Amino acid sequence: MNREEAVKLLKKYNNEEFHIRHAITVEQVMKYFAKENGEDQDFWGLVGLLHDDEKEKYPDEHCKKAPELLAEINASEEMVHAICSHAYGICSDVKPEHKMEKILFAVDELTGLVWAAAKMRPSKSTKDMELSSGFENYELNKLVIIADDLISGEKRKSRISNIAFKEGEKVVFAD
Repeated sequence: MNREEAVKLLKKYNNEEFHIRHAITVEQVMKYFAKENGEDQDFWGLVGLLHDDEKEKYPDEHCKKAPELLAEINASEEMVHAICSHAYGICSDVKPEHKMEKILFAVDELTGLVWAAAKMRPSKSTKDMELSSGFENYELNKLVIIADDLISGEKRKSRISNIAFKEGEKVVFAD
């Protein structure tokens, strides 16, 4: 499978600009982390690109319908598992186990959070946002630690709304 086939599948089941933009954003961030980790940038990127492949058309079957749609492009079992694991605890019982899956789990939410913050700004853009609050030195292992904490959280209503703050290396959940 190549990126052209992946984009074609993505656009077959997603029409809204937001979903396409989110997929491309997650793709690019996943490629960055693959490079930082010495992993296959193309594979990690495709996983990021297709992680919500069916969400717009089949929102009530998110991650459940994905294997069927990914079969259209002969996606590997590794890719299917990674994609299905990114919504663990929300609408999937497939647990992220590999580093790439944990990174996808966190990147999906963090890119959404950045996008939401940008939409609240007068410019409606990330281009004039400044990196602050200690995130300048954010390391890959901390992202994986946050993903692990999110995955192991027992009382999660959604993956972002109940995160109160980060204390040291541990995510603290609000009631």
